[in-house]
Amino acid sequence: MLPFSALPPLVRAVVRALARSFVLLLALAIESPLHAADEAAKNRVATRASLTVSVARLESSMWPRTLEASGNIAAWQEASIGAEVPGLRLSEVRVDVGDHVRRGQVLATFADATMRAELAQASSAATEAEVSLAAARGNADRARALAGSGAMSTQEIEQYTNAAAAASARLDSARAARDAARLRLGFARVVAPDDGIISQRNATLGAVANPGQELFRMIRRGRLEWRAEVTAFELAGIRIGQRARVSLPGGAQVSGKVRALAPTVDAASRNAIVYVELEHHADARAGMFARGEFALGAQPALSLPQAAVVARDGFSYVFQLTAGNRVTQRKVTTGRRVGERVEITAGLGEGDQVAATGAAFLADGDVVRVASEAPPTPPAKAEPAAAAKAATGKGRAP
Repeated sequence: MLPFSALPPLVRAVVRALARSFVLLLALAIESPLHAADEAAKNRVATRASLTVSVARLESSMWPRTLEASGNIAAWQEASIGAEVPGLRLSEVRVDVGDHVRRGQVLATFADATMRAELAQASSAATEAEVSLAAARGNADRARALAGSGAMSTQEIEQYTNAAAAASARLDSARAARDAARLRLGFARVVAPDDGIISQRNATLGAVANPGQELFRMIRRGRLEWRAEVTAFELAGIRIGQRARVSLPGGAQVSGKVRALAPTVDAASRNAIVYVELEHHADARAGMFARGEFALGAQPALSLPQAAVVARDGFSYVFQLTAGNRVTQRKVTTGRRVGERVEITAGLGEGDQVAATGAAFLADGDVVRVASEAPPTPPAKAEPAAAAKAATGKGRAP
């Protein structure tokens, strides 16, 4: 056999080409099964369920429609209680700020010795005028009795009659002065004009009050109201008698009812005032700033559990369940929140299914296992000894 180097050059080139082709075919034969196995493994990993989730549907239900607003809490009405007689000294102050008072209750008293003396003097003058009137009427009656006898002239009779009329006028004046003195004596007692709560006290014991000076300020009947500011557009949806709920600064909530609507809109802010009468609450105080909402009725809403909505990059997303238990990330627009549910205003349709639990751990395109579906049971592996016995036929039951 000739050595390879002794072969002609053309033959040697053909042999080299055949050798290279054989090596390439051998490599391809070895690589193809390995590549197929790798692709199969990748497919199994891709279709393997990444997480077990529960499913929720986008449901339609009637939700309450509310309107949020804010404003100050103020007294329904305030009463200013002041001094009516000048020059009197306060001798007693019986109430303080925060006291509940009743109509007619004495709040303070002035020193009334001077007014009592004036009343006594006026009463004496009235009594004296009554006596004078009685004497003048007697003289007038006797004069008229002598009118036909000629003992008295007509002019004298008229004088007695006029004297009786003047005495009657003096009596009326004296009685009026006595009533005025009695009225001034009554002003020495400062009384509550209505039931309410004392919100301010300016009365100081021993001070001499000026006429019209405010001594006390009172919240009539203890009633407070929430003066909520709303826009002109929002005002159109509010009606007298609608219910409202106000959140106080301390966290407590108090119910109320719309009492009145402002007849005008502020030209600067374009806001209107809604007057809401509040129920009595120990934490409510006049002057507080509070937020609240008006109940405007009910309307249908599409909602999902809050756990199904994921916030990412400032937007809200859900993972919609598609064929093959694969999830697709969908951007949605949220609205109101009631309890554990959130309203979906855009991005989904009624009846769409989304992942309700574990949504925060999902990514677009993941395959999930629905909680109601049981995972497939893997086939049991036989023990080596049992397999050998089965193959030989030994170990069978008789």
